[in-house]
Amino acid sequence: MMFERPTLVRDEVYQHLRSAILQGEFSPGEKLGEAELVARLGVSRTPIREAVQRLVQEGLLEASANRGVWVRQIGAREARDTYAVRETLDGLAAELAALEHREDDAQRLREALELLDDAGGDYREQTRLDLAFHREVVRASHNVALADLARSLEQRVALIKHLTRTYNAHPQTSQQHHAILNAVLARDAAGAQAAARLHVRTFAELALRDLPSTEPHPSKESP
Repeated sequence: MMFERPTLVRDEVYQHLRSAILQGEFSPGEKLGEAELVARLGVSRTPIREAVQRLVQEGLLEASANRGVWVRQIGAREARDTYAVRETLDGLAAELAALEHREDDAQRLREALELLDDAGGDYREQTRLDLAFHREVVRASHNVALADLARSLEQRVALIKHLTRTYNAHPQTSQQHHAILNAVLARDAAGAQAAARLHVRTFAELALRDLPSTEPHPSKESP
């Protein structure tokens, strides 16, 4: 990912690091050295520290006086809680999208799923496009409160996906995504909700098989 020095350095450094974490450029558990980030982004330490503080507050990073800063890892219990909430929110988003979507929403949904269907074998790209498709479903719901909740939840989902590194290319993925889209476009609210909830349950079960039951700890060195 290329970094262009912005006018509002603090905000742009935050957005850059947040995107890098969500896209898997920094892996869960990976330590982020301040000196390395300064060299990588070509900015001073102050905006780095401010961005890191924001990301710690948002739950994407963790910090310790003794161990430094690292990308947060999510254990099985938190993942289970995350998917329980996501099942409800995604079901509601699909239901509302079926009722509220407009033609421009429908076009964006089709395009997002087409890009996801054409994604190669890179799990990072698959993850990025998978999250983008679900984001479009939420957008098509035209519910601001739901969008805010979904944005926060997406961070946890991304961390889980990058920790397990699997299942975006699972044989059921495309089938279930198309079931969601078809129900939304048909304005079948009940069918869209059911398809979205089934999709979340399916991949929650797969992801939870790969997550350790013990509390995670940072284990990787700085990039």
